[in-house]
Amino acid sequence: MKKKVFALLLCGIPLLINAQDAFDVLQMSQTELRGTSRFQSMAGAFGALGGDLSTLTQNPAGIGVYRSSDLGITFSLDFNSTKAGVDKLNETKFNVNNVGYVGSIRLNSESVPNLNFGFTYNRLQSFNRHYIGGVGSIPTSMSNFIADEFVNMPGYSERDLYWTDDFNPYFDGYAPWAAVTTYDMKTNNGGYVGIINANNDYMQGLFGQGTRGDAYYEVDERGHADEYNIAFGGNIANKLYFGLDFGILDLDYRSFQSYEEDLTNAYVMADDGDLLLSPIVNDNTRADWGLYNHLHSEGTGVNFKLGLIWRPVQALRIGAAFHTPTYYDMRDTYYVNASLKAYQDGNMLYSAHKGSNDGYDYSSTYTIKTPWHFMGSVAGVIGTSGIVSLDYEYVANETMRIGDDRNNDYPDVTDNVKNYFKPSHIIRIGGEYRLNPNWSLRAGYSYKTTQVEKGVDNYDYNIATVGTNPAYQYDNSVQNITCGVGYRYKKFYTDLAYVHKIRTSVYNAFSPINDQYGYEPNVSADVKDHNNRFSLTLGMRF
Repeated sequence: MKKKVFALLLCGIPLLINAQDAFDVLQMSQTELRGTSRFQSMAGAFGALGGDLSTLTQNPAGIGVYRSSDLGITFSLDFNSTKAGVDKLNETKFNVNNVGYVGSIRLNSESVPNLNFGFTYNRLQSFNRHYIGGVGSIPTSMSNFIADEFVNMPGYSERDLYWTDDFNPYFDGYAPWAAVTTYDMKTNNGGYVGIINANNDYMQGLFGQGTRGDAYYEVDERGHADEYNIAFGGNIANKLYFGLDFGILDLDYRSFQSYEEDLTNAYVMADDGDLLLSPIVNDNTRADWGLYNHLHSEGTGVNFKLGLIWRPVQALRIGAAFHTPTYYDMRDTYYVNASLKAYQDGNMLYSAHKGSNDGYDYSSTYTIKTPWHFMGSVAGVIGTSGIVSLDYEYVANETMRIGDDRNNDYPDVTDNVKNYFKPSHIIRIGGEYRLNPNWSLRAGYSYKTTQVEKGVDNYDYNIATVGTNPAYQYDNSVQNITCGVGYRYKKFYTDLAYVHKIRTSVYNAFSPINDQYGYEPNVSADVKDHNNRFSLTLGMRF
């Protein structure tokens, strides 16, 4: 059959195929426990304390606590272990977590003793994670999911799936994301077949009655989110400390995700030279196929932070801080390709492939608004020897937004964000004990709750994704167990921290389908990270 190109499809760009969707903005909005070694060793419970370079990213009122200038740099070495199913991968990564300077201007006034300013660089998040896994005896195929999604979209016909190899899966045509990629693929014999195929009046996936198979997945993520802070603050009568921070953010995220299936008794085309034949299935057919997605997201953003710390008595500190959303201007570069090998009676029928833009990257621009944050803190100071501090942070995940490059929100994505996500809560507790004027011991613990609604975790929703990657993932919980030691000598100080991070996540290769025909399960796996970080800070106060 001749290749058909419907150029008129270029005239329409539906909301269905935005650059990113709800789980993508969730990925870009996360932060983790990083900063100076003192800050990390107390699990970041510094909202009511201040006097540390990391507080500029947390409660900027902490800059008002300074009575002298501070200059420091923090290095870390991360040993990460990620396990999905029975497969485990280990990685080691060196980072510079924090570089900062705070200058203090003494005013010699009882009402306003000093005004301070500061500049810091902080690594907010490392995206580095790599895991692989397999699922045996899968209950269905991603190809069925793709076919079902196409059937469920009203107003589409088979002809909307025909496209040349230079199609852009994010912007060309009216058909759903991965459907074009997996239909009308060019074979080594010069014909065209699909991973999904038309079978009379419906679309047929590879999985049917009597089909069995296994799935294999790989997720390789790289990149970082860094923040550059400019802060100003001071104190009033040594009772009320205030601070204002302006943050400039740099985000760089790279991802390779592959998903493959090995199916026996698969529904495949019997002859790629005659597309009028319906797919067949028997005991002697086999299909090996895969979908491979490459994504590079990069952007710059800005935010503001306001904070207060009140010291009613010497032994008590109370803090509060508000973070505006970060407003990102983003650019994505992406590429996808799909492959299929079909066999019958042990002989290869054909191999087929298809890639977006004939093998070259496409790009798009858009905007992201991350959640706003509120922090409340309290700390007790025990003479000159001890500190105990408690922080609570509220993260309004349901306020995240994605829009076009003119800052117009996508209403469909907004609805998904509201349906999928709920506020997450972070509790941090930390303590410090000063052994003598030179040496201090520290420890802490933090816990972060899940961001997703119960219905997402229970597979009650059909999860919408965009582009050509139907996979999505989210965290169920994040814990940090921390400890450290500090040494002071005259103007110089050094701090050492150890952080053990435990993160439990869920990977879904594609959404389950819940409709009037019943529930069809998906392919998913539990993912667990164990990160061991050693961090060293060197600094001086003058």
